Amino acid sequence: METLSLQDRVSVFIIYQFCNMSMGVEVPIIGIARHRLATDGKGVTTLVAFHGCTLRCKYCLNPQSIAPETVCRHYTPQELYETVCIDQLYFLATGGGVTFGGGEPCLRSEFIAQFRALCGPQWQLTIETCLNVPRRHLEQLLPIIDSYIVDIKELNPIIYESYTTKQNQQVIDNLHWLAEQGRCEQVRIRVPHIPGFNTDTDMNKSVERLRQWGFSNIEQFTYITSKTNKV
Repeated sequence: METLSLQDRVSVFIIYQFCNMSMGVEVPIIGIARHRLATDGKGVTTLVAFHGCTLRCKYCLNPQSIAPETVCRHYTPQELYETVCIDQLYFLATGGGVTFGGGEPCLRSEFIAQFRALCGPQWQLTIETCLNVPRRHLEQLLPIIDSYIVDIKELNPIIYESYTTKQNQQVIDNLHWLAEQGRCEQVRIRVPHIPGFNTDTDMNKSVERLRQWGFSNIEQFTYITSKTNKV
């Protein structure tokens, strides 16, 4: 049986979504940043940041994404599409599109699926995720997401829980699942040095394990921390 390309799968998915979707999904968004280049995926991108996250990291880079008092504008997929389509020419000319971050964008899988049905298969859709989400979200996103930027925090479960207050077995299981789906080349994994929590040795061990699992696009960096973003 012939394997469908990602664009063919997206086209089939769009037809299915239009036949079945209710446009009533509405989500809180903390910000939309246009004209980002080479930071959140290919080409010119627009970053859409959702409110809500599964983790409670000690040095949260976007604390407004989890603060209950954050004032958010709520969008439907149609409203978001109408807001960001102003840059469609940039997206098509550069191979760019929309990157969903936050917060944890995978929690908004139904919203993103409806958004894909509106924007069509030509825009690149990327998610910046920690992957600590139930598998059903990734299964819904698999046919429609072009690339993944994964911040794994730390593969050592003790360090991970100390930093995020959560366990990371779900992250590891989801990484294996993405590899089984043949998505290693579409996944960029960010392995941070987190001051006060992990060491260069810990980072190198994480990188070695990731390479053993089939991932090669791995970025190491250091969190810039301050007292103001500690939660």
